Amino acid sequence: MEDFDLARTVLLWLWAFGLAGIEIEIEGGRGWAERLPTWFLSRGRIGRVYGWFMGARPLTGYHVFAFTIPLVILHLPFGFGLEWSLEAELGQLAIFFALAVVWDYLWFVNNPAYTVRRFRRGNVWWFEVPWIWRFPLDYYTGIGLSIVLAGLGALAAGDAEPLTAHLLLLAGLAVLTALAVLAAPLYHRWYRHTRRAGADDRPLTRTYPPPAPERAWEGGTPDLHPLGEPGDG
Repeated sequence: MEDFDLARTVLLWLWAFGLAGIEIEIEGGRGWAERLPTWFLSRGRIGRVYGWFMGARPLTGYHVFAFTIPLVILHLPFGFGLEWSLEAELGQLAIFFALAVVWDYLWFVNNPAYTVRRFRRGNVWWFEVPWIWRFPLDYYTGIGLSIVLAGLGALAAGDAEPLTAHLLLLAGLAVLTALAVLAAPLYHRWYRHTRRAGADDRPLTRTYPPPAPERAWEGGTPDLHPLGEPGDG
């Protein structure tokens, strides 16, 4: 067990928990940015390629940043003195894909609109993919890719330690996630408590509109002509 880093495992899990919490606060019960003022792209080359890799889900402006920022943060150690190597790069990418699954699942676990009990095929429009047991195929793909990347890192290092450490990390993340499932009713109670009648102090907060809200749409109504015609991207 000397390859198991408890502090790293707990901190990474707390990060995933926090990301899930942020998204619950932003999206409420409407996942995949369904009701957010962002753009959706499922047409054109970029939209089709993204959809092919992501189970036909649309690319959104929200997710461009939601996925990119954690990936950038995982690379911060290279900017603070950690020497870049193929082994280290593969290890960070392996962590990213593991965290993406944990973070996504915790969104459902803690979201009162879903919960574990209602996390089923047919209840999540953006997971219209095959499900195996209680989880969509994407989760198995993400964890599998995470293990493959860690394995490639071990090969690059000529040492099994990176793969062993990653497998122990996955086990630790699974245990913490299982504990979160048990504790989820407490989170649901807190979520509802903060939204009880009369609890919101927004009316007591002095706000005023942005200086030029119309500028966000100054280009006029978007031209949503069908893609796929000659000359389209």
